Amino acid sequence: MDNDTLGGLVLMGAIMFGFLYLSKPSEAEIAAERERSEQARAQTESKNTPTVAPFTAADSSALAGAVRAMGKTADNAISFSDNNLDLSLDNENGLSGTVSAGGAKADIRDVLANKASLTAAQSAKAAQAIRAFIDNAVKYEGFARYLGGESTVTTLENEVVKLTVDSRGALISSVELKKYQTEVGPEPANIILFGGDTDSYSFRFNTKDQRLDTRDFNFDVTAEGDSAVLLSMSPADGAMWGIRYTLSDTYTVRMEVVQKGMDAILPANTVNMEMDWHQKMARNELGRTFEERNSAIAYKYVGEGVDEMSASGDDNKSLNGRLRWVAFKNQFFSSVLIAKEPLRSAELSSVDIKNDKYLKDMTMAATVPYTPADGTAASFDFYFGPNDYPLLSKLDDTLNHDEDLSLTRLIPLGWGIFRWVNTLIVIPTFTFLGSFISNYGIIILLLTIFIKIIIFPFTFKSFKSQAKMRVLAPEIKEINDKYPGQENAMKRQQETMSLYSRAGASPFSGCLPMLLQMPVLIAMFSFFPSAIELRGQSFLWAHDLSAPDAIFTLPFSIPFYGNHVSLFCLLMTIVNIVYMHVSMQSQPGGQNMPGMKMMQYIMPVMFLFIFNDYASGLSYYYLVSLLITIIQTWAFRHFTDENKVREQMLANQKKPRKKSGWMARLEEAQRQAQAAQRQQINTINTF
Repeated sequence: MDNDTLGGLVLMGAIMFGFLYLSKPSEAEIAAERERSEQARAQTESKNTPTVAPFTAADSSALAGAVRAMGKTADNAISFSDNNLDLSLDNENGLSGTVSAGGAKADIRDVLANKASLTAAQSAKAAQAIRAFIDNAVKYEGFARYLGGESTVTTLENEVVKLTVDSRGALISSVELKKYQTEVGPEPANIILFGGDTDSYSFRFNTKDQRLDTRDFNFDVTAEGDSAVLLSMSPADGAMWGIRYTLSDTYTVRMEVVQKGMDAILPANTVNMEMDWHQKMARNELGRTFEERNSAIAYKYVGEGVDEMSASGDDNKSLNGRLRWVAFKNQFFSSVLIAKEPLRSAELSSVDIKNDKYLKDMTMAATVPYTPADGTAASFDFYFGPNDYPLLSKLDDTLNHDEDLSLTRLIPLGWGIFRWVNTLIVIPTFTFLGSFISNYGIIILLLTIFIKIIIFPFTFKSFKSQAKMRVLAPEIKEINDKYPGQENAMKRQQETMSLYSRAGASPFSGCLPMLLQMPVLIAMFSFFPSAIELRGQSFLWAHDLSAPDAIFTLPFSIPFYGNHVSLFCLLMTIVNIVYMHVSMQSQPGGQNMPGMKMMQYIMPVMFLFIFNDYASGLSYYYLVSLLITIIQTWAFRHFTDENKVREQMLANQKKPRKKSGWMARLEEAQRQAQAAQRQQINTINTF
């Protein structure tokens, strides 16, 4: 910048500063402007402030009656206090105290006498607070005294769960699982399964004059030992309505609606009350995919199976009938409401939440059977705990002896035979090993070996069949050379099957072990992502066997693969390729099947994409299973003398063999097919 330009800028700045200084208003002008602003504001407030009707003697009497109805007796006086009012009524019906109005406090006697030194706006706020207080006393009658006051919290606790019960609404305000920690968040912390501002429930019912919601009231609290608490209201002499909570020694808490003398307050035709339940399902796991996939509302009708709402996307359902229970569940934990007397209907809603903190917004609005004259008007069992199969199985026996609650259906263990494999074989073995082994990597290894031992006789038979097929390969080649072409296909197949029959070999026997393993393999596909025992359990480089073992995260996402690399999955893919190669080498003619050669690489790559986002425990199981199978195959090939196998087969060929029914039917089908083929050829030649 040259000197002329710099000088010009300085000159312009000086001129602007001088202009601003000369234009500065005087003190008198500033004061006048301030006065005009105050007058304008006062006029605006005056226009917006409603006209306050003077208080009358009737208003004073009504206010005293409201204090009497809603206040609490102490030291020969009845007192009431909330955010706006702090009032007291003595034995002679004398009213004293203060009312808050727009940041100021005024003596209630001055306000009622219309002598309080308040602005118009303050007077309006004071009158609003007083008249709202009177209206609530009239509206809620005997329940009105429970509208105000500060809430208190009671703690019920055992070795596995900690509950806090809030007097405001008489509800469980927090459920803390003491033996499970969230995997999400900067610091380790016990899981809060239910609680906070997002989760609540309440009952709604009608009096003769008013519709009540329990969340509006602050209940009286009465402790009943270390594990039970009663929260109650006394709306009239001889009447009581409350909720009792009794915590068991596990994850269940009994919730009972108890009452006395309510038939004098509630309508005689009352047969129902309503229950609202709302819960935002929070994230607790590292792997969002399966946690989201298994977060849904489940329910069960009396005498029927368990149904489940959609876990993907939003869903709404209207249920009519006798509902035994409703559950808000995610991958490893559930909140279950089990009704002693079945719910008559329910409206269920599940809405996806797309953020890192929550999964779904779940709600239930149910109709509960209710009779005002019953001492225990309604009874429920809440289960707040893990989706643990042995634990849920025991609850079926302890909570309801007359009906199978099917709570284990909350765990997605597959359907049909696959679920049977998990419940009858895998879970008992897993539980037994877990009772004396703490390392779940070792448990998975032992489980894999155990399953391999069970199916080993069939595997051994398959290996023997493969050995026979390798020995017969030259003779099969001779048959193929002797009967070439499509026109000799039937004859070629017939001679081949005859050779198998004479040698005592079967090309299908090698498929039997695979068929036996398939239910186990598919069952494991469901078991490992649902096994809460694996949650948070580390092994080798995997920090959580129930989540992917990501060794590093990619700066981008690959379609159908994800943005991380799971090492167990990668190792399983490599070993699977090796296994497929070894398996092809073991098959006669396997080297001459280009289509199968391509398949041995395609399938493992597909598994790489499928399993990358699955539980690392599942990939580890398949890895160990493949390694054992490869070792078995190598050992059998190494220790099998094919010359002895050939000699045995030659000996078998010399023995008279009775055709099996299956072989006889096969040969008959081949004969008929040949006859049909010959007839077709003769017909063509005729033309």
